[in-house]
Amino acid sequence: METKLSQYTLELMRACVALAAFLSLAPAPAEIQVHGHRGARAVLPENTIPAFEHAIEAGVDAIELDLAVTQDNVLVVSHDPVLNPRICRSPGGSPVIRELTLEQLRLWDCGSLREPDFPRQKPIPGARIPTLDEVLALADRGAFLFNIETKISPDRPQYTPPPEEFARLVLEAVRRHKLESRVMLQSFDYRTLQAMKRLAPDIPRAALFARDKRDFLTVAAEAEATLVSPHYSLVTPEKVRQARAAGIGVIAWTANDEETWARLVEAGVDGIITDDPAGLIEYLRRRGLR
Repeated sequence: METKLSQYTLELMRACVALAAFLSLAPAPAEIQVHGHRGARAVLPENTIPAFEHAIEAGVDAIELDLAVTQDNVLVVSHDPVLNPRICRSPGGSPVIRELTLEQLRLWDCGSLREPDFPRQKPIPGARIPTLDEVLALADRGAFLFNIETKISPDRPQYTPPPEEFARLVLEAVRRHKLESRVMLQSFDYRTLQAMKRLAPDIPRAALFARDKRDFLTVAAEAEATLVSPHYSLVTPEKVRQARAAGIGVIAWTANDEETWARLVEAGVDGIITDDPAGLIEYLRRRGLR
């Protein structure tokens, strides 16, 4: 393990330069980035253009979004590779995005149903699942970042292309929009992070995890990541200090209340992913942190 960590530390020298530039894009005087989870899920249907526009207007530092891939290899923004009947109305046919063409997917209504866990959410009847290109086209709305998650799993290979192809499709879209300096890639499946490192090592890569209690530096080394994105319950000041000392940024997910925000602020995280970005921004302003 010591040899592996030593090799990884050397690799981080180059990655730290790109990471520092990425983290510095947060509008001054913000010290903690606010990432709008699936746009602004607390108030608008997740992963829709209206949700992303709301988050941008609220002043987020990044919009967080999830990717699936259609049958005709179009990157689309959806958390679920199998469309969720709680939030999407079906026109009939397969609910598996990988089995649908983009034209078929456009028939699904993913805005009319209010997410039961978010009573403040306002439905947007007729909202469709956007393509990644459509979301990246929002870049001219401000200086925010794009936190892009690949929804892929080795246990469900039928739902996605192989990790190398998935990473290539993402990179091609990013390059089409000339947004290499404004994106990061995150995933629970580290294969796409490793593939992106080979394709474009300067793009920041975040290892997502929910139950791994190891120190953050060890997780980052395994994932070949430049950032870690742990569930907020795993964050401690000691783990954050260790990671940041090694040049690893820490962006915690998904925190939606002031008590949790306060704990993450005190721990010294670089960013917080939240369903309520406007609420978090207001909280940080009250504390003089924005």
